[in-house]
Amino acid sequence: MYGPTDLKKNVLITLDGQPYKVVEYSQKVMGRGGSIVNVKVKNLMTGALLPKTFKGQEKIEPAEVSTKKVQYLYKDDEKFYFMDPASFEQYELNADMVGDMADFMKDGDEMEIQFYNGTAINLVLPKNLWLKVTYTENAVKGDTSTSVTKDATLETGVVIKVPAFIKEGDIVSVDTETRAYRERQGGNK
Repeated sequence: MYGPTDLKKNVLITLDGQPYKVVEYSQKVMGRGGSIVNVKVKNLMTGALLPKTFKGQEKIEPAEVSTKKVQYLYKDDEKFYFMDPASFEQYELNADMVGDMADFMKDGDEMEIQFYNGTAINLVLPKNLWLKVTYTENAVKGDTSTSVTKDATLETGVVIKVPAFIKEGDIVSVDTETRAYRERQGGNK
């Protein structure tokens, strides 16, 4: 069982027999050591967002989920398709379940799918991914400090902010949660 302060972003819990993922978390400490935890949770079966408040010593049931490594195959208008590389079993997730994680997915990439009672409910990307820069403006000479940023389009089509010294063809690490540049392959400059 979880206590309210165990609820951090991406923690999976069960409410009313349904699996939920914490998407926002804030804690307010009250007098005499008590606290209130406000969360926004996403129902992993329906996609509905729900605000929820937990107090003090309330107990929250963790969601019993299993995880499988899968390989991303392709997408059509409504679904994304994945395959278990060991058993060749295929799985599909609706586009709304994948959401903006699709910005970081390439055919053949490995990731994980979480299952609740045998139903695929959630996609989990690696925290950091290495992607190739396919387009960015060249840096202005003398403007290569690390505090200056510019837009860069990555091989999946997503646009992120990168330091001025990054150029087309560079491989960069991106935090898939914050969508932030982390580092260039081979170190900086």
